[in-house]
Amino acid sequence: MPAPPDPDTNLAATLPVWSLAGGAVAAFAAATDRRRQASGFAEVPQRLEPGRVAAAFSSEKLLRIDGAGIDQFAELSGFFRAADGWVRTHANYPHHRTRLLEALALPADSGREDLVARIAGLPAADIEARADEFGAIAVRVRSEQEWADSPQGKAAAAGPLVAVDRRGDRDEFETVGAATQMLPLRGVRVLDLTRVIAGPVATRALALLGADVLRIDPPGLPEIPWQYLDVCQGKRSTLLDLRADRAVFDELLRTADVLVTGYRPGALEAAGLDAAGLRPGIVHARVSAWGETGPWGARRGFDSIVQAASGISLIEGTQQHSGGGSPVGALPAQALDHASGYLLAAGVVDALDARERDGVGRDVRVALARTASWLLDAPGRLSEHAPARLPTVDFTAAHDAVVTAVPALTEYPDYPWPAPPYGGNEPAWRAG
Repeated sequence: MPAPPDPDTNLAATLPVWSLAGGAVAAFAAATDRRRQASGFAEVPQRLEPGRVAAAFSSEKLLRIDGAGIDQFAELSGFFRAADGWVRTHANYPHHRTRLLEALALPADSGREDLVARIAGLPAADIEARADEFGAIAVRVRSEQEWADSPQGKAAAAGPLVAVDRRGDRDEFETVGAATQMLPLRGVRVLDLTRVIAGPVATRALALLGADVLRIDPPGLPEIPWQYLDVCQGKRSTLLDLRADRAVFDELLRTADVLVTGYRPGALEAAGLDAAGLRPGIVHARVSAWGETGPWGARRGFDSIVQAASGISLIEGTQQHSGGGSPVGALPAQALDHASGYLLAAGVVDALDARERDGVGRDVRVALARTASWLLDAPGRLSEHAPARLPTVDFTAAHDAVVTAVPALTEYPDYPWPAPPYGGNEPAWRAG
């Protein structure tokens, strides 16, 4: 592990965020070198640059579109004071905004002031329960101990950080391209059915190593434009209805090496895809908010929501707001998302290596809440630290009007190409 950056960098926090970030990227780098050596290539010396890793983890802060930064959270996303505590909401997507307003019995055109007034009159636990009932996203802000003592907190802390399980019998896969030292995944086909940060970070990391990553989005559910630009470098993008275009999807799936999904448990089946029926040799990688077991396994969630529910927000808020005001805060980056993404990518690379040896596919799983448990249990908390700085522009790349962070791995100056036009590619693999 490289030496941590000075504590006044943009990953400065009470919790050891640098340990999480550096450790996750180091795990991916180590898996990459194992893949290289298994393919007969020389090891590439690992040299993680703390500033580069920090920039990659804070990519949304470095993102510029036509010279302007972005607003990471929408109007109805954030912390709100309830009648007996605090809640955190996530309503960046239009359908999540609609569900949140419905859960709180507010008109569709309500603004932030309306939400503030409504939440102030309700108990935090009631808001959390209503959100779950309507498919909205809001949680009660808990202390670290409250979370640890809860059934959902205990479930989230159980099991390995990256779970890898054999699936099915031996299978045969055709290699469609020759790997190289810097592109050890060349010839690997990856179907990417993920959004937001963690899943797309994982598939972007696989694309960096040469995999043909085809991202599939539903035509009726547009993505947040800046989010797509920030995490879809090196991939191709297509729009496909899994029900109406099922024959096309089935053929892609039949010829894929890796399927990466970010759906809640049971959501794939609801879309008509039986995960248990996948061909035995495929690597099925998936990321969830709360894990696939426990009372919250089927709930929606995002990095910021997991921070609020698990006690991280109160831990970070204690120092950030020591002079008064709100007692809640956040990590200096969406570190649970980014770390989970690199850990998932590392698990996929190792699963592909294992398949080379025994012909058997694997299930690879990570959960944001499990990553949060690791961070909460890790040594190295700081009772005092300087405020987190904004990332520097030293580790960015410009492509026309878009500026993004460069890869976390030092040996790669940039991704193969910037994010392509959303949905602009055919639903087919690259030739050769």
